[in-house]
Amino acid sequence: MKICIFGAGAIGGYMGAKLAQAGAEVSLVARGPHLAAIKDKGLTLAEADRDPVTVKINASENPADLGPQDYVIVTLKAHSVPAVVPKMQPLIGEKYNDCEWRKRCAVVVFS
Repeated sequence: MKICIFGAGAIGGYMGAKLAQAGAEVSLVARGPHLAAIKDKGLTLAEADRDPVTVKINASENPADLGPQDYVIVTLKAHSVPAVVPKMQPLIGEKYNDCEWRKRCAVVVFS
């Protein structure tokens, strides 16, 4: 199952790491220093009372680099969501119609 996390901040990074640990094929849309660190060192999850775990995750600033996904989870602040909706098309691909895709997209909004 291919899952893309669109927004790899604290919440998106946590979700991506947990999904990757569970065996999902995870990719992240990230930018700036987060993207550079993920590409260079992987994504490290540090939880209380557990040893840190680093997972290698495919990441890019350009959603088209990641290809069509089965599911997309958007973890952005509310004011950022409208601007990224058009950029999500490469993640959706051609095999889903609009109604079907809406069932496969989760939006986690923070304001």
